[in-house]
Amino acid sequence: MQRAVSAFLRHLADERNVSAHTLRAYASDLGQFTAHMKAVLGRAPRPQDADHLMVRSFLADLHREGRRKSSAARKLAALRTFFRYLQREGVVSRNPARAILSPRLERRLASRLDDATITALLDVPGEGPGPLRARAVLELLYGTGIRCAELVGLDMGDLDRGGRMLRVLGKGRKERVVPFGRPAQAALEAYLRVRPSLRPRDDAVFVSSNGSRLTDRYVRKLVAARTRAVATAHRVSPHVFRHSFATHLLQRGADLRAIQELLGHASLSTTQRYTHVDTPYLMAVYRQAHPRAVTAVDRQKAAVPAARPRRSS
Repeated sequence: MQRAVSAFLRHLADERNVSAHTLRAYASDLGQFTAHMKAVLGRAPRPQDADHLMVRSFLADLHREGRRKSSAARKLAALRTFFRYLQREGVVSRNPARAILSPRLERRLASRLDDATITALLDVPGEGPGPLRARAVLELLYGTGIRCAELVGLDMGDLDRGGRMLRVLGKGRKERVVPFGRPAQAALEAYLRVRPSLRPRDDAVFVSSNGSRLTDRYVRKLVAARTRAVATAHRVSPHVFRHSFATHLLQRGADLRAIQELLGHASLSTTQRYTHVDTPYLMAVYRQAHPRAVTAVDRQKAAVPAARPRRSS
């Protein structure tokens, strides 16, 4: 079983280009399932030993331990993907997790930040290499909506500095081109002027103080530090910048399909989960646009307020 898991994880890393965070999650979930099989069988398990009853007993154990439904659903999805891979490789004849229904989950709105909080987070004080790098990282996270792993994976050849465009290698090694605005350009150019002083070891855009490529962990620590510095009540992670990017574009009239392309989503339903607008804004749009919502006089009074961009691009 362990050899099969190792081969699957190599497949995810080499062929599907999943993030380090996703890889760790798969390794953890499959490790827990392997340990469950070993406890049930009393010996080292093989992939062929897994059937739908084994998967059900694993999920039942998670429920008894008080695990959240979202955690159980993620582990079941990991098992489906793992056994689908093994089936394709001819290791097993059936996918034992395929027919098992996922736990019903509550749909939660993605977190996002308002303009004032975004501005405070991006206003990093200082002019040394560290602050300049931090400003460029945060400006690009918000200004492009790219994932944390995509940002730290950028190489110098991926930048079109004059055209203000990035070439991004996303999930599944899918390449896309993403624009960025003038504030992000200014922050990036300021950082790139001091980048040589960090003595980069390779072609990475963002490097640490010892010249190595920045990691996801650094970016998460940076966001956490900025969150503490501005004393915001919001729970902020690098992915919240992505949510905010999508939501702010939608609120300012961007087409959902265009946002889908910018985010690199294969499915429009995924993009819809990343975006939401406030109820007062929706009501204002309804009153302004629907012919039977209000009278003509009331419509003029209830005009939709123009969503003001944080900065000009």
